[in-house]
Amino acid sequence: MILMIVLFALTIAGVCYLANRIGKFALIQKLTRGKKVARMLAGLLIAAALTAVIWLAWGSMNAIVCVLHLIIFWLVSDGIFALIKKRRKKPFTRYYAGIAAITFTICYLGVGWYQAHHVWQTAYQIQTDKNVGDLRVAVFSDSHTGTTFHGDGFAEHMKEIEAQNPDLVLIVGDFVDDDTSKEDMIRCCEALGEMKTTYGVYFVFGNHDKGYYSPDYRGYDGDDLIAELEKNNVHVMQDDVELIDDRFYLIGRTDKSEEYASGRKTMEELTADLDPDKFSIVLDHQPEDYDAQAKADVDLVLSGHTHGGQLFPLRPIEELTNMTPDDRIYGYEKRGNTNFIVTSGISDWAIKFKTGCRSEYLMLEISGNSKS
Repeated sequence: MILMIVLFALTIAGVCYLANRIGKFALIQKLTRGKKVARMLAGLLIAAALTAVIWLAWGSMNAIVCVLHLIIFWLVSDGIFALIKKRRKKPFTRYYAGIAAITFTICYLGVGWYQAHHVWQTAYQIQTDKNVGDLRVAVFSDSHTGTTFHGDGFAEHMKEIEAQNPDLVLIVGDFVDDDTSKEDMIRCCEALGEMKTTYGVYFVFGNHDKGYYSPDYRGYDGDDLIAELEKNNVHVMQDDVELIDDRFYLIGRTDKSEEYASGRKTMEELTADLDPDKFSIVLDHQPEDYDAQAKADVDLVLSGHTHGGQLFPLRPIEELTNMTPDDRIYGYEKRGNTNFIVTSGISDWAIKFKTGCRSEYLMLEISGNSKS
C-alpha cells in the first residue's frame, strides 16, 4: 500500500513534469503562440489524456508504469542532450530530447510487452546420487489466466509443454487470478486434463487461487476450483506428501498466505516419516522458507510468486536491500544438499510488461541412479 501511494504521488508529479516537457515541442509553442501558461495547460492536457487512455485500456497500474518510464527516460534524455548542446555550443533546431525519450520509451516497453506475452522454455539439470533414475519434469506457475492469455491461449501453451514429453507436470500456484472468469478457469482445467504424461499433473495453491474477494466476484471459490481440477485428474496438494512409483516424493505445501487463517504444516512435520534415500520435490508457491527446507534436507524446492522481479531494476534492488521476505527472486540456488528454483511465471499479473525477466515454463532434467 505504501509503495502504491508513493507511485501514485510520483505519477501525479510526473504528469506535471511531462506537461512542461511536452510544451517545449515546436507545434505546441506555435499553437499556444508562445504563451507560457497556455503552453503548460496544453502539455498538461496531452499528458493527462495519454495517462487516461492507458488507464482505461490497461488499468491504473500499467498507466503508472508507462508514465514513470517515460519520465525517467525523458529526464535522462534531457540530461544527455543538455551535455551535447553544451559541447556543440549552439541550440538544437528541434526538441530532439523529447523525440528520443518518447521513441525509446515506446521501444523499451514494447520489448517488455513481448517478454510478458511470449513464453520461453527454461531448462535446468539436477544431478543426484539417489535412485530416482532419469526424470523429466515440466514446471510452471503464475498463469493468472485472463491477463496475457485466456483459456484457449493457456491450452495452446499446455500443448507445447506436452510436446516436450514430460514425465509429470507441476503447477506451483497462482493458476488463476482474482479476475479470472469461471469460463476461463474451466477451460484451463480441461486443458490440464487433456495432457498425457507418465505420472500426471500436480497442483498447489498460490495466494490468488482461492480469491481475495467474495466468491460472487468471479463466480467460484477455492472449493469450486478444486472440484474442477480433480474432475480433470489433477492432483491437488495441500500439505500432502505422495510417493510416486516408489521413486520420488512430491511434497505439496499449503500456501503461506493461509498460514495464520487455516495453518500449514512445517517442513519438519511434512518430512518426518520420509525415506531419506528417496528423492524429494517440494512445491511451495512463495519462496520464503529456504532455511527450514534446507534443514529438512529435501532435494528440490520449486516456487513462483515473485514474477522474477517483473520490472528492471526491481530484482537487483530487492536482492540488495532484502525489501521483500522472499529468499530468492529468480533462478537457481543451492543450500546444503537442497536445490532451489524460482520461476518468473508463465504469464503476468496486473502489470502487462516484463522488462526485468520474461515469461517462462521450466523443463527439468533430473538425473540420478537407476531404480534398485
